[in-house]
Amino acid sequence: CLIPTHLENSLAVTAAVTLSVVHSGNGFMDGKELQNFIQELQQARKKAGLDLTPEMKAFVDQYGKSTDGKIGIVELAQVLPTEENFLLFFRCQQLKSSEDFMQTWRKYDSDHSGFIDSEELKSFLKDLLQKANKQIEDSKLTEYTEIMLRMFDANNDGKLELTELARLLPVQENFLIKFQGVKMCAKEFNNAFEMYDQDGNGYIDENELDALLKDLCEKNKKELDITNLATYKKSIMALSDGGKLYRAELALILCAEEN
Repeated sequence: CLIPTHLENSLAVTAAVTLSVVHSGNGFMDGKELQNFIQELQQARKKAGLDLTPEMKAFVDQYGKSTDGKIGIVELAQVLPTEENFLLFFRCQQLKSSEDFMQTWRKYDSDHSGFIDSEELKSFLKDLLQKANKQIEDSKLTEYTEIMLRMFDANNDGKLELTELARLLPVQENFLIKFQGVKMCAKEFNNAFEMYDQDGNGYIDENELDALLKDLCEKNKKELDITNLATYKKSIMALSDGGKLYRAELALILCAEEN
């Protein structure tokens, strides 16, 4: 069924509040940001003539007086009514783990450009809405796409990079946050790729990736936990082409500059 107009208006209130506070680019809110969100949520609901839902009240009770709380944007979305919160559609099976997320990225970055543009994002949202049995008009889908870009396009280039879209992942699943601290410059990355591409065939296979990640974990013990090596490897290999991880795909994870 089509989403009722009053819920569309309520969604706009919700999106506006979320947009006003989720600006740090790290995929979660804590401390003052969280306090501001609670305050603005209460004010926006009151202005729209809407009461806090039981979930919202429980959320306010839990976080309203605490300054050391921390919540991911997807967990935060669960506080809001399902009908008016299209972010919840990303809680579908596709985005329940980093591996699923990477596979989804590969599917929708159909031209392997390293980012998803507005049209690819629109297809992404349409697919997820259909999986959630929601039918909306094309104009509303375009509006949702624009909202998503405003929320997650950190560098305002009109498209979403892997790390930007990854902010939809729950904090505990977002291994890309950890890899932000170990990214290399282009020259260093290219040297590393050539070193671990031991047979020189232009791609890294699973065993070569395993060796690379082990060395990274040893050198970056503060950022990376070697006990999560299997998870890191599985998630990154989800970007591969039949087990072949090419330079451009690995660069999305490990290179801080465009090659």
